Amino acid sequence: MNNSEYRKKYEQLVSELKKVSLFGSCGSVLGWDEQANMPPKGGEHRANQLSLLAGMGHQMATSPELGDLIGELEALKSFDDSEEPEAVVISEARREYDRSTKLPQTLVEEISKVTSLGQQAWIEARKNKDFSAFQPWLEKIVGLKREEADAIGYDGGQPYDALLDAYEPGASTAEIDAVFTAFRAPLVELLNEIADSPVKAEAALLERSYPIDQQKEFALEAAAAIGFDFEAGRLDIAAHPFCSGIGPGDCRLTTRYDEHHFPGAFFGTLHEAGHGIYEQGLDSEWYGTAIGESASLGIHESQSRMWENLVGRSQPFWEHFYSRAQHYFPTALGDVPQVKFHQAINDVRPTFIRVEADEVTYNLHIMLRFELEQLLISGDLAPADVPEVWDEKFTESFGITPPDVSQGCLQDVHWGHGLIGYFPTYALGNMYASQIYNQAEKELGDLGQMFAEGEFLPLKVWLNEKVHKNGRRYKANRLVEVVTGESLSHEPLLAHLRNRFGPLYNL
Repeated sequence: MNNSEYRKKYEQLVSELKKVSLFGSCGSVLGWDEQANMPPKGGEHRANQLSLLAGMGHQMATSPELGDLIGELEALKSFDDSEEPEAVVISEARREYDRSTKLPQTLVEEISKVTSLGQQAWIEARKNKDFSAFQPWLEKIVGLKREEADAIGYDGGQPYDALLDAYEPGASTAEIDAVFTAFRAPLVELLNEIADSPVKAEAALLERSYPIDQQKEFALEAAAAIGFDFEAGRLDIAAHPFCSGIGPGDCRLTTRYDEHHFPGAFFGTLHEAGHGIYEQGLDSEWYGTAIGESASLGIHESQSRMWENLVGRSQPFWEHFYSRAQHYFPTALGDVPQVKFHQAINDVRPTFIRVEADEVTYNLHIMLRFELEQLLISGDLAPADVPEVWDEKFTESFGITPPDVSQGCLQDVHWGHGLIGYFPTYALGNMYASQIYNQAEKELGDLGQMFAEGEFLPLKVWLNEKVHKNGRRYKANRLVEVVTGESLSHEPLLAHLRNRFGPLYNL
Protein backbone atom coordinates (compact mmCIF):
# COMPACT_ATOMS: atom_id res chain seq x y z
CA MET A 1 0.00 0.00 0.00
CA ASN A 2 1.24 3.46 -0.89
CA ASN A 3 0.38 5.48 2.22
CA SER A 4 1.01 8.88 0.63
CA GLU A 5 -1.31 8.00 -2.24
CA TYR A 6 -3.96 6.83 0.23
CA ARG A 7 -3.61 10.02 2.28
CA LYS A 8 -3.93 12.23 -0.79
CA LYS A 9 -7.06 10.46 -1.99
CA TYR A 10 -8.59 10.36 1.49
CA GLU A 11 -8.17 14.11 1.87
CA GLN A 12 -9.67 14.56 -1.58
CA LEU A 13 -12.66 12.45 -0.55
CA VAL A 14 -13.21 14.53 2.59
CA SER A 15 -13.04 17.70 0.51
CA GLU A 16 -15.68 16.40 -1.89
CA LEU A 17 -17.94 15.20 0.93
CA LYS A 18 -17.76 18.62 2.57
CA LYS A 19 -18.81 20.26 -0.69
CA VAL A 20 -21.84 17.98 -0.85
CA SER A 21 -22.76 18.84 2.75
CA LEU A 22 -22.25 22.56 2.20
CA PHE A 23 -24.52 22.43 -0.82
CA GLY A 24 -27.14 20.53 1.18
CA SER A 25 -26.97 23.10 3.96
CA CYS A 26 -28.02 25.79 1.47
CA GLY A 27 -31.22 23.84 0.92
CA SER A 28 -31.64 23.55 4.70
CA VAL A 29 -31.60 27.33 5.03
CA LEU A 30 -34.32 27.64 2.40
CA GLY A 31 -36.32 24.89 4.09
CA TRP A 32 -36.08 26.62 7.47
CA ASP A 33 -37.04 29.96 5.94
CA GLU A 34 -39.99 28.34 4.18
CA GLN A 35 -41.51 27.33 7.51
CA ALA A 36 -40.38 30.24 9.67
CA ASN A 37 -40.45 33.36 7.47
CA MET A 38 -41.64 32.86 3.89
CA PRO A 39 -44.86 34.66 2.86
CA PRO A 40 -47.65 32.27 1.82
CA LYS A 41 -47.58 33.30 -1.84
CA GLY A 42 -43.92 32.34 -2.16
CA GLY A 43 -44.67 28.65 -1.89
CA GLU A 44 -44.54 27.59 -5.52
CA HIS A 45 -41.35 29.55 -6.22
CA ARG A 46 -39.72 28.07 -3.10
CA ALA A 47 -40.69 24.59 -4.23
CA ASN A 48 -38.98 25.24 -7.57
CA GLN A 49 -35.88 26.53 -5.78
CA LEU A 50 -35.69 23.48 -3.54
CA SER A 51 -36.29 21.12 -6.43
CA LEU A 52 -33.45 22.71 -8.39
CA LEU A 53 -31.09 22.46 -5.40
CA ALA A 54 -32.12 18.85 -4.74
CA GLY A 55 -31.28 17.91 -8.31
CA MET A 56 -27.94 19.70 -8.26
CA GLY A 57 -27.09 18.18 -4.89
CA HIS A 58 -27.97 14.74 -6.20
CA GLN A 59 -25.62 15.27 -9.14
CA MET A 60 -22.79 16.13 -6.76
CA ALA A 61 -23.53 13.20 -4.46
CA THR A 62 -23.67 10.68 -7.33
CA SER A 63 -20.92 11.93 -9.60
CA PRO A 64 -18.84 9.15 -11.22
CA GLU A 65 -15.71 10.92 -9.96
CA LEU A 66 -16.89 10.59 -6.35
CA GLY A 67 -17.71 6.92 -6.87
CA ASP A 68 -14.29 6.29 -8.45
CA LEU A 69 -12.57 8.02 -5.55
CA ILE A 70 -14.38 5.86 -2.99
CA GLY A 71 -13.47 2.74 -4.98
CA GLU A 72 -9.81 3.72 -5.20
CA LEU A 73 -9.64 4.21 -1.44
CA GLU A 74 -11.30 0.84 -0.84
CA ALA A 75 -8.71 -0.76 -3.12
CA LEU A 76 -5.79 0.95 -1.39
CA LYS A 77 -6.70 0.02 2.15
CA SER A 78 -8.89 -2.69 3.66
CA PHE A 79 -10.43 -1.87 7.02
CA ASP A 80 -12.39 -5.12 7.53
CA ASP A 81 -15.45 -3.42 9.08
CA SER A 82 -13.24 -1.31 11.32
CA GLU A 83 -14.88 1.27 13.57
CA GLU A 84 -11.91 3.60 13.27
CA PRO A 85 -13.05 7.06 12.16
CA GLU A 86 -11.37 7.10 8.74
CA ALA A 87 -12.69 3.64 7.95
CA VAL A 88 -16.20 4.78 8.87
CA VAL A 89 -15.88 7.89 6.69
CA ILE A 90 -15.10 5.69 3.68
CA SER A 91 -17.64 2.95 4.40
CA GLU A 92 -20.44 5.44 5.06
CA ALA A 93 -19.50 7.39 1.95
CA ARG A 94 -19.92 4.12 0.05
CA ARG A 95 -23.28 3.40 1.68
CA GLU A 96 -24.64 6.86 0.93
CA TYR A 97 -23.25 6.82 -2.62
CA ASP A 98 -24.76 3.44 -3.42
CA ARG A 99 -28.14 4.49 -2.01
CA SER A 100 -28.13 7.81 -3.87
CA THR A 101 -27.08 6.38 -7.23
CA LYS A 102 -30.10 4.09 -7.17
CA LEU A 103 -32.39 7.13 -7.26
CA PRO A 104 -32.99 8.86 -10.60
CA GLN A 105 -32.34 12.59 -10.47
CA THR A 106 -35.83 13.27 -11.85
CA LEU A 107 -37.34 11.37 -8.91
CA VAL A 108 -35.23 13.28 -6.40
CA GLU A 109 -36.30 16.60 -7.92
CA GLU A 110 -39.94 15.58 -8.04
CA ILE A 111 -39.95 14.43 -4.41
CA SER A 112 -38.38 17.71 -3.33
CA LYS A 113 -40.90 19.81 -5.23
CA VAL A 114 -43.99 17.82 -4.27
CA THR A 115 -43.08 17.60 -0.58
CA SER A 116 -42.38 21.33 -0.44
CA LEU A 117 -45.80 22.05 -1.87
CA GLY A 118 -47.28 19.22 0.18
CA GLN A 119 -46.21 20.62 3.52
CA GLN A 120 -47.63 24.01 2.52
CA ALA A 121 -50.92 22.32 1.59
CA TRP A 122 -50.82 20.51 4.93
CA ILE A 123 -50.63 23.82 6.84
CA GLU A 124 -53.82 25.09 5.20
CA ALA A 125 -55.61 21.73 5.37
CA ARG A 126 -54.84 21.37 9.07
CA LYS A 127 -55.91 24.94 9.79
CA ASN A 128 -59.19 24.43 7.90
CA LYS A 129 -59.72 20.86 9.18
CA ASP A 130 -60.09 19.75 5.57
CA PHE A 131 -58.49 16.42 4.63
CA SER A 132 -59.77 16.65 1.05
CA ALA A 133 -57.40 19.59 0.47
CA PHE A 134 -54.42 17.47 1.49
CA GLN A 135 -55.50 14.12 0.05
CA PRO A 136 -54.18 14.70 -3.52
CA TRP A 137 -50.80 15.66 -2.09
CA LEU A 138 -50.68 12.61 0.17
CA GLU A 139 -51.50 10.43 -2.84
CA LYS A 140 -48.64 11.97 -4.82
CA ILE A 141 -46.20 11.70 -1.92
CA VAL A 142 -47.04 8.08 -1.11
CA GLY A 143 -46.69 7.21 -4.79
CA LEU A 144 -43.28 8.89 -4.97
CA LYS A 145 -42.08 7.22 -1.77
CA ARG A 146 -43.10 3.83 -3.19
CA GLU A 147 -41.02 4.64 -6.25
CA GLU A 148 -38.12 5.55 -3.97
CA ALA A 149 -38.43 2.28 -2.06
CA ASP A 150 -38.55 0.25 -5.27
CA ALA A 151 -35.51 2.07 -6.66
CA ILE A 152 -33.46 1.48 -3.51
CA GLY A 153 -34.59 -2.11 -3.00
CA TYR A 154 -35.28 -3.96 0.23
CA ASP A 155 -33.59 -7.38 0.14
CA GLY A 156 -36.67 -9.58 0.38
CA GLY A 157 -38.18 -7.63 3.27
CA GLN A 158 -40.85 -5.06 2.61
CA PRO A 159 -40.81 -1.66 0.87
CA TYR A 160 -40.98 0.19 4.17
CA ASP A 161 -37.50 -1.14 5.05
CA ALA A 162 -35.95 1.00 2.31
CA LEU A 163 -37.53 4.18 3.70
CA LEU A 164 -36.77 3.31 7.31
CA ASP A 165 -33.10 2.86 6.45
CA ALA A 166 -32.82 6.56 5.62
CA TYR A 167 -33.55 7.45 9.24
CA GLU A 168 -32.37 4.41 11.20
CA PRO A 169 -29.55 2.85 9.13
CA GLY A 170 -29.45 -0.90 9.30
CA ALA A 171 -32.79 -1.29 11.10
CA SER A 172 -35.59 -3.41 9.66
CA THR A 173 -39.34 -3.17 10.00
CA ALA A 174 -39.47 -6.68 11.45
CA GLU A 175 -36.92 -5.86 14.17
CA ILE A 176 -38.72 -2.70 15.23
CA ASP A 177 -42.09 -4.44 15.13
CA ALA A 178 -40.73 -7.13 17.48
CA VAL A 179 -39.46 -4.51 19.95
CA PHE A 180 -42.73 -2.57 19.84
CA THR A 181 -44.81 -5.73 20.24
CA ALA A 182 -42.86 -6.75 23.36
CA PHE A 183 -43.29 -3.24 24.79
CA ARG A 184 -46.96 -2.73 24.01
CA ALA A 185 -48.54 -5.17 26.48
CA PRO A 186 -46.72 -3.95 29.64
CA LEU A 187 -47.24 -0.36 28.45
CA VAL A 188 -51.00 -0.83 28.15
CA GLU A 189 -51.00 -2.60 31.54
CA LEU A 190 -49.33 0.43 33.14
CA LEU A 191 -51.76 2.78 31.41
CA ASN A 192 -54.71 0.78 32.74
CA GLU A 193 -53.29 0.87 36.27
CA ILE A 194 -52.97 4.65 36.07
CA ALA A 195 -56.50 4.99 34.70
CA ASP A 196 -57.81 2.97 37.66
CA SER A 197 -55.93 5.08 40.20
CA PRO A 198 -58.07 7.46 42.30
CA VAL A 199 -55.28 10.05 42.00
CA LYS A 200 -56.14 12.64 39.38
CA ALA A 201 -53.99 15.57 38.30
CA GLU A 202 -55.42 19.08 38.03
CA ALA A 203 -54.43 19.45 34.39
CA ALA A 204 -56.73 22.46 33.96
CA LEU A 205 -54.25 24.69 35.78
CA LEU A 206 -51.97 24.38 32.72
CA GLU A 207 -54.75 25.95 30.63
CA ARG A 208 -54.83 29.22 32.54
CA SER A 209 -53.49 32.36 30.91
CA TYR A 210 -49.76 32.10 30.14
CA PRO A 211 -48.81 35.24 28.19
CA ILE A 212 -46.85 34.32 25.08
CA ASP A 213 -44.05 36.87 25.59
CA GLN A 214 -43.34 35.38 29.01
CA GLN A 215 -43.53 31.85 27.62
CA LYS A 216 -40.83 32.74 25.12
CA GLU A 217 -38.56 34.31 27.74
CA PHE A 218 -38.94 31.32 30.06
CA ALA A 219 -38.33 28.81 27.27
CA LEU A 220 -35.20 30.67 26.17
CA GLU A 221 -33.91 30.72 29.75
CA ALA A 222 -34.47 26.99 30.24
CA ALA A 223 -32.98 26.03 26.86
CA ALA A 224 -29.86 28.04 27.64
CA ALA A 225 -29.61 26.51 31.11
CA ILE A 226 -29.49 22.95 29.77
CA GLY A 227 -26.72 23.89 27.36
CA PHE A 228 -28.11 25.14 24.05
CA ASP A 229 -25.77 27.84 22.76
CA PHE A 230 -27.77 30.80 21.45
CA GLU A 231 -24.60 32.34 20.05
CA ALA A 232 -24.74 29.42 17.61
CA GLY A 233 -28.51 29.11 17.33
CA ARG A 234 -31.88 30.79 17.53
CA LEU A 235 -35.55 30.13 18.35
CA ASP A 236 -38.42 31.02 16.02
CA ILE A 237 -42.08 30.13 15.41
CA ALA A 238 -43.39 27.52 12.96
CA ALA A 239 -46.61 25.60 12.37
CA HIS A 240 -44.87 22.44 13.63
CA PRO A 241 -41.80 22.57 15.92
CA PHE A 242 -38.51 21.39 14.44
CA CYS A 243 -34.73 21.73 14.69
CA SER A 244 -32.61 22.47 11.64
CA GLY A 245 -28.89 21.91 11.95
CA ILE A 246 -27.65 24.17 9.17
CA GLY A 247 -23.99 23.52 9.95
CA PRO A 248 -21.28 24.36 12.49
CA GLY A 249 -22.26 27.47 14.41
CA ASP A 250 -25.79 27.63 12.98
CA CYS A 251 -28.60 25.59 14.52
CA ARG A 252 -32.20 26.81 14.28
CA LEU A 253 -35.03 25.79 16.62
CA THR A 254 -38.73 26.51 16.20
CA THR A 255 -41.72 26.15 18.50
CA ARG A 256 -45.36 27.25 18.62
CA TYR A 257 -47.26 29.02 21.37
CA ASP A 258 -50.74 28.74 22.86
CA GLU A 259 -51.59 31.20 25.61
CA HIS A 260 -53.81 28.62 27.26
CA HIS A 261 -51.56 25.58 27.05
CA PHE A 262 -48.28 25.98 28.92
CA PRO A 263 -46.67 22.57 28.16
CA GLY A 264 -46.77 22.88 24.37
CA ALA A 265 -44.18 25.59 23.86
CA PHE A 266 -42.10 24.94 26.97
CA PHE A 267 -41.57 21.22 26.55
CA GLY A 268 -41.54 21.59 22.78
CA THR A 269 -38.63 24.01 23.14
CA LEU A 270 -36.77 21.66 25.50
CA HIS A 271 -37.32 18.88 22.97
CA GLU A 272 -35.94 20.88 20.06
CA ALA A 273 -33.11 22.23 22.23
CA GLY A 274 -32.16 18.60 22.90
CA HIS A 275 -31.87 18.08 19.16
CA GLY A 276 -29.90 21.32 18.96
CA ILE A 277 -27.48 20.33 21.70
CA TYR A 278 -26.74 17.16 19.70
CA GLU A 279 -26.15 19.20 16.53
CA GLN A 280 -23.92 21.64 18.40
CA GLY A 281 -22.08 18.73 20.00
CA LEU A 282 -21.04 17.15 16.71
CA ASP A 283 -17.33 17.50 15.99
CA SER A 284 -17.04 20.39 13.50
CA GLU A 285 -13.59 19.16 12.44
CA TRP A 286 -15.34 16.21 10.80
CA TYR A 287 -18.13 18.26 9.20
CA GLY A 288 -19.35 16.74 5.96
CA THR A 289 -18.22 13.22 6.89
CA ALA A 290 -19.97 10.45 8.79
CA ILE A 291 -18.09 11.30 11.99
CA GLY A 292 -19.60 14.79 11.86
CA GLU A 293 -23.16 13.52 11.42
CA SER A 294 -25.69 12.08 13.87
CA ALA A 295 -25.77 8.31 14.29
CA SER A 296 -29.46 7.98 13.43
CA LEU A 297 -32.80 9.67 13.98
CA GLY A 298 -33.45 7.27 16.87
CA ILE A 299 -30.31 8.51 18.61
CA HIS A 300 -31.23 12.10 17.72
CA GLU A 301 -34.66 11.59 19.27
CA SER A 302 -33.06 10.03 22.34
CA GLN A 303 -31.37 13.35 23.00
CA SER A 304 -34.49 15.47 22.53
CA ARG A 305 -36.76 13.12 24.48
CA MET A 306 -34.18 12.89 27.28
CA TRP A 307 -34.05 16.65 27.84
CA GLU A 308 -37.80 17.06 27.38
CA ASN A 309 -38.94 14.22 29.62
CA LEU A 310 -36.31 12.50 31.71
CA VAL A 311 -34.91 15.88 32.71
CA GLY A 312 -37.62 18.47 31.98
CA ARG A 313 -40.57 16.67 33.58
CA SER A 314 -38.61 15.47 36.59
CA GLN A 315 -39.28 16.78 40.08
CA PRO A 316 -35.66 17.95 40.62
CA PHE A 317 -35.83 20.05 37.45
CA TRP A 318 -38.78 21.93 38.89
CA GLU A 319 -37.23 22.21 42.33
CA HIS A 320 -34.84 24.51 40.54
CA PHE A 321 -37.15 26.11 37.96
CA TYR A 322 -40.53 26.41 39.69
CA SER A 323 -39.77 29.73 41.35
CA ARG A 324 -38.81 31.04 37.91
CA ALA A 325 -42.11 29.74 36.49
CA GLN A 326 -44.00 31.59 39.22
CA HIS A 327 -41.94 34.70 38.44
CA TYR A 328 -42.97 34.59 34.76
CA PHE A 329 -46.59 33.56 35.42
CA PRO A 330 -47.64 34.95 38.83
CA THR A 331 -51.35 35.00 37.98
CA ALA A 332 -51.48 31.44 36.66
CA LEU A 333 -49.10 29.78 39.14
CA GLY A 334 -48.84 32.08 42.14
CA ASP A 335 -51.34 30.00 44.15
CA VAL A 336 -50.23 26.59 42.84
CA PRO A 337 -47.93 24.43 44.99
CA GLN A 338 -45.04 22.85 43.15
CA VAL A 339 -46.32 19.34 43.85
CA LYS A 340 -49.62 20.08 42.07
CA PHE A 341 -47.81 21.62 39.11
CA HIS A 342 -45.51 18.62 38.86
CA GLN A 343 -48.49 16.27 38.91
CA ALA A 344 -50.18 18.32 36.19
CA ILE A 345 -47.23 18.26 33.77
CA ASN A 346 -47.07 14.50 34.26
CA ASP A 347 -50.78 13.93 33.84
CA VAL A 348 -51.37 10.59 32.08
CA ARG A 349 -54.50 10.31 30.02
CA PRO A 350 -55.36 9.60 26.39
CA THR A 351 -55.15 12.75 24.27
CA PHE A 352 -55.41 13.42 20.56
CA ILE A 353 -52.18 15.31 19.88
CA ARG A 354 -48.93 13.34 19.79
CA VAL A 355 -46.58 16.22 20.63
CA GLU A 356 -48.66 17.03 23.71
CA ALA A 357 -48.97 13.42 24.88
CA ASP A 358 -47.65 12.18 28.22
CA GLU A 359 -44.69 9.81 28.38
CA VAL A 360 -46.84 6.69 28.69
CA THR A 361 -49.37 7.19 25.89
CA TYR A 362 -46.83 8.85 23.55
CA ASN A 363 -45.42 5.50 22.49
CA LEU A 364 -48.89 4.27 21.49
CA HIS A 365 -49.16 7.31 19.21
CA ILE A 366 -45.96 6.19 17.50
CA MET A 367 -47.06 2.58 17.14
CA LEU A 368 -50.23 3.75 15.40
CA ARG A 369 -48.29 5.80 12.85
CA PHE A 370 -45.77 2.99 12.33
CA GLU A 371 -48.61 0.61 11.45
CA LEU A 372 -50.36 3.05 9.10
CA GLU A 373 -47.17 3.98 7.27
CA GLN A 374 -46.46 0.35 6.47
CA LEU A 375 -49.99 -0.05 5.11
CA LEU A 376 -49.67 3.08 2.97
CA ILE A 377 -46.38 2.00 1.41
CA SER A 378 -47.48 -1.60 0.85
CA GLY A 379 -50.64 -0.36 -0.88
CA ASP A 380 -52.98 -1.98 1.67
CA LEU A 381 -54.23 1.45 2.75
CA ALA A 382 -55.37 4.04 0.22
CA PRO A 383 -54.60 7.67 1.18
CA ALA A 384 -58.31 8.50 0.76
CA ASP A 385 -59.13 6.04 3.56
CA VAL A 386 -56.59 7.41 6.06
CA PRO A 387 -59.04 9.52 8.13
CA GLU A 388 -61.46 6.65 8.65
CA VAL A 389 -58.78 4.07 9.44
CA TRP A 390 -56.91 6.53 11.67
CA ASP A 391 -60.01 7.24 13.74
CA GLU A 392 -60.88 3.53 13.96
CA LYS A 393 -57.41 2.48 15.16
CA PHE A 394 -57.03 5.53 17.40
CA THR A 395 -60.32 4.75 19.14
CA GLU A 396 -59.22 1.14 19.55
CA SER A 397 -55.92 2.17 21.20
CA PHE A 398 -57.01 5.20 23.22
CA GLY A 399 -60.74 4.84 23.80
CA ILE A 400 -61.45 8.29 22.36
CA THR A 401 -62.19 9.44 18.80
CA PRO A 402 -60.64 12.56 17.24
CA PRO A 403 -63.33 15.24 16.75
CA ASP A 404 -61.76 16.39 13.47
CA VAL A 405 -58.78 15.69 11.21
CA SER A 406 -56.69 18.53 12.68
CA GLN A 407 -56.61 16.49 15.90
CA GLY A 408 -56.38 13.24 13.98
CA CYS A 409 -54.51 12.32 10.83
CA LEU A 410 -53.55 15.91 9.91
CA GLN A 411 -51.85 16.82 13.18
CA ASP A 412 -48.27 16.01 12.05
CA VAL A 413 -46.28 17.62 9.25
CA HIS A 414 -44.23 14.50 8.49
CA TRP A 415 -46.31 12.99 5.67
CA GLY A 416 -46.64 16.35 3.95
CA HIS A 417 -42.87 16.63 4.09
CA GLY A 418 -42.39 13.11 2.74
CA LEU A 419 -40.83 11.87 6.00
CA ILE A 420 -42.32 8.39 5.82
CA GLY A 421 -40.20 6.04 7.93
CA TYR A 422 -39.35 8.72 10.51
CA PHE A 423 -42.05 8.08 13.13
CA PRO A 424 -40.72 4.85 14.70
CA THR A 425 -37.50 6.65 15.62
CA TYR A 426 -39.40 8.59 18.31
CA ALA A 427 -40.24 5.47 20.32
CA LEU A 428 -36.78 4.03 19.64
CA GLY A 429 -35.45 7.34 20.93
CA ASN A 430 -37.38 6.92 24.18
CA MET A 431 -35.80 3.51 24.65
CA TYR A 432 -32.30 4.69 23.81
CA ALA A 433 -32.75 7.72 26.08
CA SER A 434 -33.56 5.64 29.15
CA GLN A 435 -30.57 3.36 28.64
CA ILE A 436 -28.15 6.24 28.02
CA TYR A 437 -29.51 8.28 30.95
CA ASN A 438 -29.10 5.30 33.31
CA GLN A 439 -25.45 5.02 32.29
CA ALA A 440 -24.89 8.74 32.74
CA GLU A 441 -26.16 8.51 36.30
CA LYS A 442 -23.91 5.54 37.02
CA GLU A 443 -20.88 7.54 35.89
CA LEU A 444 -21.81 11.04 37.08
CA GLY A 445 -23.69 10.37 40.30
CA ASP A 446 -27.06 11.68 41.44
CA LEU A 447 -28.30 13.66 38.43
CA GLY A 448 -31.50 14.64 40.25
CA GLN A 449 -29.51 16.43 42.93
CA MET A 450 -27.55 18.25 40.23
CA PHE A 451 -30.75 19.38 38.52
CA ALA A 452 -32.25 20.61 41.79
CA GLU A 453 -29.17 22.78 42.21
CA GLY A 454 -29.40 24.08 38.62
CA GLU A 455 -26.45 22.01 37.38
CA PHE A 456 -27.32 20.66 33.93
CA LEU A 457 -23.99 20.99 32.19
CA PRO A 458 -22.41 17.81 33.64
CA LEU A 459 -24.99 15.72 31.78
CA LYS A 460 -24.67 17.85 28.64
CA VAL A 461 -20.86 17.54 28.61
CA TRP A 462 -21.08 13.78 29.26
CA LEU A 463 -23.43 13.40 26.29
CA ASN A 464 -21.08 15.51 24.14
CA GLU A 465 -18.24 13.11 24.89
CA LYS A 466 -20.05 9.78 24.95
CA VAL A 467 -22.65 10.25 22.22
CA HIS A 468 -22.33 13.39 20.12
CA LYS A 469 -18.64 13.37 19.22
CA ASN A 470 -18.87 9.79 17.97
CA GLY A 471 -21.04 10.99 15.12
CA ARG A 472 -21.89 8.00 12.94
CA ARG A 473 -18.86 6.02 14.01
CA TYR A 474 -21.25 3.35 15.27
CA LYS A 475 -24.68 2.25 14.11
CA ALA A 476 -27.38 3.18 16.62
CA ASN A 477 -27.61 -0.21 18.36
CA ARG A 478 -23.84 -0.47 18.49
CA LEU A 479 -23.48 3.06 19.89
CA VAL A 480 -25.82 2.21 22.74
CA GLU A 481 -23.82 -0.95 23.43
CA VAL A 482 -20.56 1.06 23.44
CA VAL A 483 -22.00 3.69 25.79
CA THR A 484 -24.02 1.44 28.12
CA GLY A 485 -22.76 -2.11 27.61
CA GLU A 486 -26.32 -3.20 26.73
CA SER A 487 -28.21 -3.74 23.49
CA LEU A 488 -31.57 -2.13 22.71
CA SER A 489 -34.34 -3.11 25.12
CA HIS A 490 -37.68 -1.64 26.16
CA GLU A 491 -37.07 -2.68 29.79
CA PRO A 492 -35.14 0.44 30.94
CA LEU A 493 -37.88 2.69 29.50
CA LEU A 494 -40.59 0.62 31.17
CA ALA A 495 -38.68 0.81 34.47
CA HIS A 496 -38.38 4.61 34.10
CA LEU A 497 -42.12 4.95 33.48
CA ARG A 498 -42.98 2.83 36.50
CA ASN A 499 -40.47 4.66 38.70
CA ARG A 500 -41.88 8.04 37.69
CA PHE A 501 -45.60 7.35 37.55
CA GLY A 502 -45.87 4.72 40.27
CA PRO A 503 -45.34 7.26 43.08
CA LEU A 504 -47.40 9.94 41.31
CA TYR A 505 -50.42 7.63 41.02
CA ASN A 506 -49.90 5.52 44.18
CA LEU A 507 -49.53 2.35 42.14
